[in-house]
Amino acid sequence: MPRAKVSRYGVIAGNKNLYLIEDFIEKPGVQEAPSNLAIAGRYVFTPEIFEYLENLAAGKNNEIQLTDAMRKMVRERAMYGLRFEGTRYDIGNKLDFLKTNVIFGLKSKDLGREFRAFLKEVV
Repeated sequence: MPRAKVSRYGVIAGNKNLYLIEDFIEKPGVQEAPSNLAIAGRYVFTPEIFEYLENLAAGKNNEIQLTDAMRKMVRERAMYGLRFEGTRYDIGNKLDFLKTNVIFGLKSKDLGREFRAFLKEVV
């Protein structure tokens, strides 16, 4: 993740490609981010995560943040992250959501040709 974009995501502190995670921070400012390793939003949890979620107050943006529950959980249990190599599509903002739909729409075997023709028409 480019450092300038860390304020859009939850990020971790850790080392190498397999990380023993030390902390999670939800949408930190660039100066507060412990790394440029964004949380990609794919998790495997034990059922205990629900206990942490049940006991949370609203956090960033006045929302219950999964990252806040993860932050409490990592203080009591080992949690790991794997560095993802490949293309990450951020569908959490409107423009990137649209871009991602165009990318996959054009690759579609059943709709790609018709979709490409449509885009040429409107562009």
